[in-house]
Amino acid sequence: MSVARAACVLMLAAFAGAAAAQSFPTRPIRIVVGYTAGGGNDIIARVVAAKMADGLGQPVLVENRAGAQSIIAAELVAKSPADGYTLLMAPTGPMAINPAIYSKLPYAPLEDFAPISLLGQFPLLLVVGAALPVTSVKELVEYARARPNDANYASSAAPFQLAAELFNQRMGTRFAHIPFKGSGDSVNAVAAGQVTMTISDAIPIAGPLKGGRIRGLAVTAGTRHPAFPDVPTMAEAGVPEMEIRLWTGFVAPAKTPAPVVARLHEEIVRVLALPDVRERLANLGVDPGATTPDEYTRIIAADIARWTAVAKAANIKAD
Repeated sequence: MSVARAACVLMLAAFAGAAAAQSFPTRPIRIVVGYTAGGGNDIIARVVAAKMADGLGQPVLVENRAGAQSIIAAELVAKSPADGYTLLMAPTGPMAINPAIYSKLPYAPLEDFAPISLLGQFPLLLVVGAALPVTSVKELVEYARARPNDANYASSAAPFQLAAELFNQRMGTRFAHIPFKGSGDSVNAVAAGQVTMTISDAIPIAGPLKGGRIRGLAVTAGTRHPAFPDVPTMAEAGVPEMEIRLWTGFVAPAKTPAPVVARLHEEIVRVLALPDVRERLANLGVDPGATTPDEYTRIIAADIARWTAVAKAANIKAD
């Protein structure tokens, strides 16, 4: 093919892509969530999707494809047509934790997706059962060291497991891992005194914490969280370098036309500025906020490096 002909083909492709983007969307968009209905990411996706539909003029549907630490959902979207009509709810787990604990994945977070925007970030909380005779992280560490064979933590997903292992590394403790199917199950086990502690997101913790069934000892944010003003930060509690903010957002398959990504990004920015959306997400313990695609990419890359180091130090492998 001559240089002139190749240039003509590229120009025609560019015009076609621009034309498609101008009319985008012309049919429903689906957001694939790698978790069961009713969970934190599912709720966030549905809150945002409903408002996106208003602005885009097309239905935005949420499809749950739970299983395998969201690998099933991520692979499905990675292999979908790059046209903007199939998006992935892409939180820290599949985008940054899975690469840290799996030697092989059927997708590559930084190569197979076109990041659109974060939707929000959220810290984690360290909690114990209300009946446990500890009221601070210092007392929890002393309690664990006095009972090395009994101290353990509950977790339902790799991000929470690695957060607890980072706590072990920072404090020199040996809390043992007890796996559970869901975050609610983890919190309930702690509340019932079956497990010493858990580190999890705010959604399953808020109710039991306000109800007095569990006690919050620390939050992984850099400052106290407005939803839990009486819970100290990890730094205040004496845990160094333990600031953790998990995140979630939307990505499209790689090679999705830039104008389509830009249109979706524009809509997400609009939705996240709506007062009712911000209030709803804040009630879930999420700090809403959009990013540029490049910012989202940098966040993914930085967290892959961070959690790979934690997993290596704790010898955590999922395969």
